Amino acid sequence: MTEQLISAEAAGKYKIGNDLEVNRLGYGTMQLTGPGVWGDPADPEGALSVLQRAVELGVTFIDTADSYGPHVTEPLIKRALHPYREDLVIATKVGLTRSGPDDWRPVGRPEYLRQQVELSLRHLGLEYIDLMQLHRIDPKVPLEEQLGELVSLKEEGKIRHIGLSEVTVEQLKAAEKITPIASVQNLYNLVKRDAEPVLEYAEAKGIAFIPWFPLATGALAREGSPLEEMAVRLNAKPAQLALAWLLKRSPVMLPIPGTSTLSHLEENIAAAGITLSNEDFHTLSQLK
Repeated sequence: MTEQLISAEAAGKYKIGNDLEVNRLGYGTMQLTGPGVWGDPADPEGALSVLQRAVELGVTFIDTADSYGPHVTEPLIKRALHPYREDLVIATKVGLTRSGPDDWRPVGRPEYLRQQVELSLRHLGLEYIDLMQLHRIDPKVPLEEQLGELVSLKEEGKIRHIGLSEVTVEQLKAAEKITPIASVQNLYNLVKRDAEPVLEYAEAKGIAFIPWFPLATGALAREGSPLEEMAVRLNAKPAQLALAWLLKRSPVMLPIPGTSTLSHLEENIAAAGITLSNEDFHTLSQLK
């Protein structure tokens, strides 16, 4: 790889819901908050710069949530990027409440979901949300009521597509009986692939798969490891190879690596320019 900056466009394109075209390598905003995804960033102006630079580097898909902060990242996006470029797709999520750092609790009551969607519209400065994801299914509320409220908001023109987060194949199938599902966002990376069945189902059905926490390389990146050796050979960072692996793993994969620094952002986006050979992909696939 060269030192020149690479656009996220090099990762290829995908149409969410068959009509929202995005560059496949996106950006996730969770790390723009304070510790424990709680409170404001230590460097608010730096957070704005990262968001602006992401778009400059070709990112057309930004993932966020009302619970990041809470209510921190959505207003940051508006401050940094509004009025938005026509090709920018902003996905957000509702359905988790916060009572402190690292504390997440699902609330799927219809009236709460409606309130949060309305707040997201206001915080983002949008008339409708391209992709609204149910952050978690609340086990205390029937799925039909949770998704039913999002369907009502979609019929009102306030949501374009509906997605899910952290679900099983069975839950995804149950949701599809209620409404078309455009995306699913589960924990998935090179070393954590419990969601493989969900990914395979999503690929078969043409549903976008958004892997959160995509950069977990951990001990695999230690000096002398196969991942580290491959990174040296390809003149790349281990984290870049982890992203390149995700992009090659499935055409419906939309990685959203997050960071609060410009240098890491540029490194992550540069992964779009890495093309793994089938042999290198196979080698990485054996490392989990």
